[in-house]
Amino acid sequence: MPQFLILAFLFCMGSMAGWVIELIFRRFFSSANPERKWINPGFCTGPWVPLYGLGLCALYLIVSLERYSAFESVFWTRAALFLTGAAAMTAIEYICGLISLKVLNVRLWDYRGQWGNVQGLICPKFSAAWAALCAVYYFAIHPYILDALGWLSRNLAFSFFVGLFFGVFIIDAVNSAQLVTRLRRWAAENDSVVRWERLKLRVREYQDSVHAKPRFFRPFHSGRPLPEHLAELRSEWESRRPRKRK
Repeated sequence: MPQFLILAFLFCMGSMAGWVIELIFRRFFSSANPERKWINPGFCTGPWVPLYGLGLCALYLIVSLERYSAFESVFWTRAALFLTGAAAMTAIEYICGLISLKVLNVRLWDYRGQWGNVQGLICPKFSAAWAALCAVYYFAIHPYILDALGWLSRNLAFSFFVGLFFGVFIIDAVNSAQLVTRLRRWAAENDSVVRWERLKLRVREYQDSVHAKPRFFRPFHSGRPLPEHLAELRSEWESRRPRKRK
């Protein structure tokens, strides 16, 4: 089976599985969502988070290198795999976050409250979480991934649905990019950085305050101009900044 089809299938599965992980994490564990609302996670509006798709491709390739390990010990071989996987996931997270922050003036996530963070984009806590996730993938998921790829090689007609996923995903990504362009313009005009997840939560809070029906897959549509939400967030952020003594 062509390698590009394998990676396309993994990207598809990883993106959707990652969306579920992020949805549950933000609902029950995220300190940025104290009222425990259901918030559509990620950059896109559909049920996928591309970062996890890239991560699953990386983990699959890394674990596939196990047979080339220079360690005779199974323990050290697996430890090296988990650390390499954590480093790869951390690198993907940092690069994606940095591009969004520096090029688009949009902060997709914020770890600035975490110990040892780098620009609020990565931190030891979540790197350790990536290592744990790598271990879970190795022991509990990778065997099923191999089975799924074997099934796909025998049923190549299913690749039609992989192509359909990418068609819908690209349309979603383009629409999301248009929204980000508007946010980038506002950020440049106001010398500010847009906090993506905080903005979605603010829109949701506004919908609840006016008793409007939340639009889960259209989290930025509230019947109110987006710049007004952004202006409120900026005022809130400035009010919390410590004032310099004269």
